[in-house]
Amino acid sequence: MRIGCISNGSETARISYVAQNRRDNSGIQLMNTYTLDSKQQQHAIETMREYLSAPKEPDGRTLLEKEAELDSNRRTLIDQQLRPLLLSYLAGITPLAEFKSKVDGINKRNEYWGFKGVKGQMFFNMIVNTATDLAECDHELKAALAAPTSIEMAKSRIRTFVSYAKRLGEDHTRGGGAVHGRPKLGSTPYFLSYFWHLQDRDTWPVYYTNSVQTMEDMNLWRPIDDLAENYVVFKRIQEELADLFTKASGQPFHLYDVEHVFWFKGSKAHGDTKPQTQPEGSRVTLPKASLASASDSRLPESYVPPIVAILPKMSVNDPSLIEAAKGSGTSLERAFEKNINAAFTILGYQTQLLGQGQGRVPDGIAYDLDNSYALIWDGKVRAGGYGLGTDDRTIREYIKTQSRDQKKRRALRNIYYVIVSSHFAEDYDETVKEVKMETDVNEVCFLEAEALVAMVDQKLRDPHQITLGPDGMQRLFSSSGVITATEVLETLI
Repeated sequence: MRIGCISNGSETARISYVAQNRRDNSGIQLMNTYTLDSKQQQHAIETMREYLSAPKEPDGRTLLEKEAELDSNRRTLIDQQLRPLLLSYLAGITPLAEFKSKVDGINKRNEYWGFKGVKGQMFFNMIVNTATDLAECDHELKAALAAPTSIEMAKSRIRTFVSYAKRLGEDHTRGGGAVHGRPKLGSTPYFLSYFWHLQDRDTWPVYYTNSVQTMEDMNLWRPIDDLAENYVVFKRIQEELADLFTKASGQPFHLYDVEHVFWFKGSKAHGDTKPQTQPEGSRVTLPKASLASASDSRLPESYVPPIVAILPKMSVNDPSLIEAAKGSGTSLERAFEKNINAAFTILGYQTQLLGQGQGRVPDGIAYDLDNSYALIWDGKVRAGGYGLGTDDRTIREYIKTQSRDQKKRRALRNIYYVIVSSHFAEDYDETVKEVKMETDVNEVCFLEAEALVAMVDQKLRDPHQITLGPDGMQRLFSSSGVITATEVLETLI
């Protein structure tokens, strides 16, 4: 039996099921094991060695030292806070509302798992918010969140909870609720495995979207439509790789260590060539795209088209691109605006490019009329990052005009002002307050070019899962401040 076959030249990269009739130490019947072929194993080992030989971080620590500290912090948080809280809920001591609130608070203060995104806390909120029978919801959650004692039990719990979430969504929309308010069934494996791993982290790996995507990019595996079966295969591959990496490296590899290899690979596969600057404990990678050249030894793995992939390089006023723009009969600033507009178009917005030659107007507007909001945006090419100080008065003037005009003509519920640049100086708080008080703009957002690339990457990877609405892209603009690639991934995956 085979699943997820991927064409790979004359070879077929696959996961083969090797049926074995054996039992573990507790006597529980084990299901199939999953074996990577020799080429897949070698590719995985090469990636592991790249991870082990990664250069030191800006603070002088090796990647291994940094990850070891992170894992220590994660284990401590699980043992001292998260597992006791979960067990208290499962035992009926902590009420559901209190449990949900405390899980949210702990994960916001300790961003180790990306749980605050759409597949974690947002999915949790949707399950509870769409449930008309909270006693039933409490029962279903307790049955699903308790760690399974076998592979078959894990698959059964995923399928049962998917059925429950599907019924909640159908009842919600049948009763007049918004489509984007339905729980997304694809979030189930991540959501359940997060809580399972709190109870037994050496048995139940977290079903990270980044890990799944990286495994696909490496031609190790491709998920199918069966969410339960996908998690089982994912778990088996992680376990096989832990053994494989241990033997190949001569040092112990646990499930957390396999996760680190995939986070590292996920970053390098998309052209991440600078030291990572995400907050300590962030469990996502920064998906930047690079342009493939004829001399590349492997096929490109990025989903991002070149017109978007080049945005981070344009945003820092790269000298080579200045000359390239002149050769194309334009300026780098105008080309940057056109490429930003292309990115918003690819995301699915209805776009309008304004900017140069049209007076005091923003560079462009992106509409999501289905969800009744618009992005009024400007692009700023800055090598040293952008600060509002020199432009805030001009910006306020045309934002006031544009935002009021848009509200009147299109009856939009929300308008967000977005500046796209390389990075931003943290001197914007007072200006943001003034803009929000003096105009019809709801929030002022500072979107790093790398974050816009990450948005396009995630949208193209999973176009049906990631929407423009409040259960997707709109959440990124729902509060003022800087939007980084890390924030994009924590929100969307």
